[in-house]
Amino acid sequence: MDETKKVAVGDEAPNFTLKDQHNQEFTLSELKGKKVLLSFHPLAWTGICAKQMKSLEDYKAVFDKSNTVALGVSVDTIPSKLAWAKDLGIKETKLLSDFWLHGEVAKKYGIFLEEKGISGRVNIILDEDQKIVFFKVYEISQLPDIEEIYDFLKQ
Repeated sequence: MDETKKVAVGDEAPNFTLKDQHNQEFTLSELKGKKVLLSFHPLAWTGICAKQMKSLEDYKAVFDKSNTVALGVSVDTIPSKLAWAKDLGIKETKLLSDFWLHGEVAKKYGIFLEEKGISGRVNIILDEDQKIVFFKVYEISQLPDIEEIYDFLKQ
């Protein structure tokens, strides 16, 4: 990861527009007034990434109660995201495609792994004003703890 560009707690979140698994355009700034969980994962169709995205779907009601929108983000294509969401039974959570320009959003957040062509596994929480209030990088082989996110949102 390019440590020189990485955003940090207290920074304003870089805005972006990406398409979700249904080819619908999504712009981050449209969620001002809500908390946002940006859950970056390296690649669809892998075991840990699948568990990470399913946890977002499983906690949808919890996120709703805390005025939070959870989004999954990776460099996979839109058709791949759609097939994967169907395979995982994800119906409510937006899975955003950072495919083109390849990894552009991950690069804005300083979490793109150039040598691998993927983002790192990272959870970022934004407050209602889109300031970064939580930023955690996980090992690629580590499943992020959804309870940690839930506990943080309860504060």
